[in-house]
Amino acid sequence: MNRDERVVRALVGAHGQTYAQEAGIRLKDSPQPLYRLLVLAHLLSARIRGSVAVATARELYEAGLRDPRRMAGAAWRERVDALGRGGYRRYDERTATQLGDAAALLLERWGGDLRRLRADAGGEVRELRRLLQEFPGVGPAGADIFLREAQLVWREAAPYLDRKALQGAERLRLPVDAERLVKLAKDTEPASLAAALVRAAIDKEVAEDALRRAG
Repeated sequence: MNRDERVVRALVGAHGQTYAQEAGIRLKDSPQPLYRLLVLAHLLSARIRGSVAVATARELYEAGLRDPRRMAGAAWRERVDALGRGGYRRYDERTATQLGDAAALLLERWGGDLRRLRADAGGEVRELRRLLQEFPGVGPAGADIFLREAQLVWREAAPYLDRKALQGAERLRLPVDAERLVKLAKDTEPASLAAALVRAAIDKEVAEDALRRAG
């Protein structure tokens, strides 16, 4: 096992939990978990700590706002309060509005089912990314986050290692190339590899820990 293989193995072994897993989302290709992932991607895309975004996604679920119909039907103040309880206070009012509007759009255009959006994309990842950005509050970063995680069940997106994941590879002095990274990771699920690389990109201590473990 060469140096790069050891680093990837150490990184994924210690830090390969996906953000969906951290948020308690058992991801599968069905409407509710996909919707919860969309909300999580929206929350993670803001300039706020990942742990706060994850906690807020859990709080929205606990508040019953776990599908687009309930999210759209909730009072604005109900959404604001749930965001605040999760610690998402800096952006709570704007995000509450965006979540309501995004849920309404999903219901109106795709019947509340992101699998229909997937079908509209016709297997084209670029089109998937474009369509995701039609949701209020889900820009390029949010679309990337969604696809990094959704590649677990939307296999046409795999391997999805976006610019943020490649920044993690660069910090670890690994190849900044998706195909080479997947090859180094061997049988590792690409969603776990992507999550681990992103964690290395945003947290220097994660990168240092992986390098230390790799020897």
